[in-house]
Amino acid sequence: MIRIRDAAALLGVSDDTVRRWIDSGTLESAKDEAGRKVIDGRVLANFAREHASPPPDVLGVGSSARNRLVGLVTAVTADTVMSEVQMQCGPFTVVSLMSSESVRRLGLEPGVVAVAVVKATTVIIETPGRPS
Repeated sequence: MIRIRDAAALLGVSDDTVRRWIDSGTLESAKDEAGRKVIDGRVLANFAREHASPPPDVLGVGSSARNRLVGLVTAVTADTVMSEVQMQCGPFTVVSLMSSESVRRLGLEPGVVAVAVVKATTVIIETPGRPS
């Protein structure tokens, strides 16, 4: 069971927005043992999936990658061979290491809108510790 404030943080909206969705019947809730409104994790996951909207296609290109994060380049640290590019994609910071030539060719500098594409065979998923 997920508290309203935590659900709001996970969805990237305000607590009041989640309460309005609950009050309008758009999002199902229950009460915990203390009488607070909470949302079942599965209900919240379904809601998030059903209400997700893809980011705007700022590049106009096709891609087989599903993990496309539209964001703003916030920093570029470069030497003669390699560069670190930092992007802010919504609440997430994404860091990419690439050749300095690629940075120049792509015109990457702070303030540029870009898409970070993640295509990996290894994705690590963590959960809060749980007692055995």
